[in-house]
Amino acid sequence: MVDWDRVEELRSKGWDWDDIADDPKVGFHPDRSVKEEGRALRALYHRQRSRRERQAPAPTPTKRKDKESENKWTLIRLGFLLVSLLAIWAVLAYLAPSPVGLLVPAIPWLAITLAVVAFLLIYGLLRAEKRWLPVYRSTLIGGVVLGLIIAGMIGLVGVLVFGCPLLPPGSALSSQPAGWTSGTMTPWQDGGKPVLYFYGATWCPYCSASSWAIYKALTAFGSLSGAYQGYSYGSPEPYQYTPEMILANAQLSSNQVAFEVSEYVAGSDGVSPTTSSCYQSAYVTAYSGGAIPFVVVNGQYIHAGTGLVDPGSLTTWAGGSSGGTAFVLGSVINETGTPWSSISNQACWVMAFLAKSAGLSQNQVNALDLKSQTTKSQVWTDVGLIS
Repeated sequence: MVDWDRVEELRSKGWDWDDIADDPKVGFHPDRSVKEEGRALRALYHRQRSRRERQAPAPTPTKRKDKESENKWTLIRLGFLLVSLLAIWAVLAYLAPSPVGLLVPAIPWLAITLAVVAFLLIYGLLRAEKRWLPVYRSTLIGGVVLGLIIAGMIGLVGVLVFGCPLLPPGSALSSQPAGWTSGTMTPWQDGGKPVLYFYGATWCPYCSASSWAIYKALTAFGSLSGAYQGYSYGSPEPYQYTPEMILANAQLSSNQVAFEVSEYVAGSDGVSPTTSSCYQSAYVTAYSGGAIPFVVVNGQYIHAGTGLVDPGSLTTWAGGSSGGTAFVLGSVINETGTPWSSISNQACWVMAFLAKSAGLSQNQVNALDLKSQTTKSQVWTDVGLIS
């Protein structure tokens, strides 16, 4: 029997067919009638090769499809890329709503987009004959890497370029009395003084009612200018024409605390105010839940979701009735009367959080610009309840 491997080896070395036929290791033994052994071996070689090629199995359709899938961006492959990318980005944006979640918040936008892409991927997998190919693994890894790069770049730009704070997710906040929460964030201060930040709108009756507690707290710590009296807008909001102190242009002169405000004062109902710094945007995005009013003290104490003061408690003076804002203002300044009874609890809590943040002693709390010793005592008592 001819050793065809030996034949191939000798051919690769350049031997002619006569010499190959004479090689004893090839094992070619033609009939005696054959006079040209080299020619006979060559003919036999080509017949043998042709037979092997005819018998070789054709590529299966599945292998061809797999090869095509590896070379094309199919719905499934694109889905694996985007799901892994968005999942990494969403997780990092949730864990660090500032700075990673500022450009696109994890909730709701990244979460919604991830859900849509995941649905399309599942749809593609259900319709596919082959649901896993080696190329999908590298696509998944590529998506994870891209997610890390995108989230990392957003975070670096936010911190290094815009000076945004690093904030934990809202789920990491701890409960405080009177509907407040707190976190271990780096203090938000201006010149070493804790910042009181108010985010609201004049059309919002809950903001209007809460503005009195903010106003009273600020005037206790210093001199406030630029604030003026007004009323929330009417229909379609409930508690129409709630008395308010408009703080959009207010300026505080104080040695102990600082004040920042974002208040929408135009006439369009439902419009939220714009922010003027990355710090303001970061806290609103991370913790407000899209609701107003929103209050932050020292970057560590937060009140969101409901108003500080119930606007229903001020309906007697709505729209100028019963003395309107002038009567409410006098009640707040003198710390007496029915309006003050509705406002005093949260006003004292705002002052307590400010005093806690500023590190005031009891004597310093007693030195605040307040009319009543009862109010001062209540503020100090609240300071002791803050953890």
